[in-house]
Amino acid sequence: MLDPKWIREAPGAVKELLESRNHAFDLDALLALDARRRETLIRAEELKSIRNEGSRRVGEIKKSGGDASSLMEKMKEEGERIKELDAALSEMEKSFREQLLLMPNRIHESVPVGRDERDNAEIEKWGEPKIFDFEPKPHWELGETLGIMDFETGARMAESRFTVLKREGARLERGLINFMLDLHTTKHGYTEIMPPILVNSSTMEGTGQLPKFADDQYKCAGDDLWLIPTAEVPLTNLHYGEILQESDLPRRYTAYTPCFRREAGTYGRDMRGMLRQHQFDKVELVKLCAPETSYEELDSLLEAAEEVLRILGLPYRVVVLSSGDIGNASCKTYDIEVWLPSQKCYREISSCSNCEDFQARRMGTRYRAKDGRIRLVHTLNGSGVAVGRCLIAIMENYQREDGSITVPEALRPFVGGMESVNARRGA
Repeated sequence: MLDPKWIREAPGAVKELLESRNHAFDLDALLALDARRRETLIRAEELKSIRNEGSRRVGEIKKSGGDASSLMEKMKEEGERIKELDAALSEMEKSFREQLLLMPNRIHESVPVGRDERDNAEIEKWGEPKIFDFEPKPHWELGETLGIMDFETGARMAESRFTVLKREGARLERGLINFMLDLHTTKHGYTEIMPPILVNSSTMEGTGQLPKFADDQYKCAGDDLWLIPTAEVPLTNLHYGEILQESDLPRRYTAYTPCFRREAGTYGRDMRGMLRQHQFDKVELVKLCAPETSYEELDSLLEAAEEVLRILGLPYRVVVLSSGDIGNASCKTYDIEVWLPSQKCYREISSCSNCEDFQARRMGTRYRAKDGRIRLVHTLNGSGVAVGRCLIAIMENYQREDGSITVPEALRPFVGGMESVNARRGA
């Protein structure tokens, strides 16, 4: 959530922000509502001051034996007017907050201005895509032939974009989760958390999923509970409403969770295979830190996610997202895109973002600085990485001509020493 004071004092800059993000929003209506809200607040406070003075005078008159009935009647009228103003103010405050929650975050000065993903800027490449002496197969063909991916049963049990992993497929997925968690906790200094995967509306609102992206979420009928779209939601909300100490920052958390997204509006995109699922596994990285260090922390978060792919020997590139492609809550985002031979292109496997104080203002998460001031923390998040997409990248990049798959050497200790996945019969 943006700072209302900044919106009020710099409407020109806010309009430029909205234009650079291609975000339609009636800023003039918000400013008019803010003006009415503040005028109403001032008037209500004035009447309360008059009422308090009147109450004092009533007490003095009664104490001296005088008749205070006319003044008491006037105070009653003032009281009714105050009730009306308080009720109107409450509605305006609610409407004002609802509008604020729909506004996007500011963007960092280093973010390229652009319309969409075509204006993203590549900043790094690692590894060379393998040149196959045969036509590489897509992961869904490999998975079905090897009997480790069952898309038909997943669709029958749920609907399309749900997948059943079997045997070595399930083992590889579990091994990747453990590999990533061990790397991030032992080498990168993250604290492992096992959070709820069902959270309430307040928690979803805290990180920006609500109200703007409600249509893309799964909600439990009859309960104020939502399936999380990413572990960013519970991890970032661990300190909802708290005041931390600067000496305790930064806080670094990691978690494996299943994640759930309706993928509203994406019908027809990546319908085959496991690239775009309604349920998927992810290892998430989250940081809470002081504003002065947040972009250093973003760089180290990105480095931690990149290291997963380097250790596994998966070619990738890093792009910084343009103003027209960046997420609603982010000030700056790096996407890591892994090479998929069957598509002959790079596809997203991690997004690493600095949200600055946007989420913290929603959550009321602050810290006490060394000088005693109470300040909002900066929050960062990134995939470390998307497990299912990592699995399919391994399958495609490590496939052999006979349809088998070599298991990356670094992953073998996490899958019982398994060196390859070969075709076999049976369910």
